Amino acid sequence: MKIRKHAESHVVELDDGSQWKIFPGDLATTLSWKPETDLRIEQCGERMSSHVLVNTGDQSRVRVIPADETWPDGEVKDALKGG
Repeated sequence: MKIRKHAESHVVELDDGSQWKIFPGDLATTLSWKPETDLRIEQCGERMSSHVLVNTGDQSRVRVIPADETWPDGEVKDALKGG
């Protein structure tokens, strides 16, 4: 899948119309993404995120949730403190 829109740093829309909110601690990974970046979505069993977006070029991964959901505040703060 390709990126349709990535206007807001924390939300990405893919060419299939799906919209994903990127985990705050993973935003730096997305800085190199371009419209031609090929991504795939995978389910994951993490406590905070339901899915990951994988850059098929370099295999980097970012944690995501559907754009209409919210991150659990306490867990996000703990994860960001822990690195």
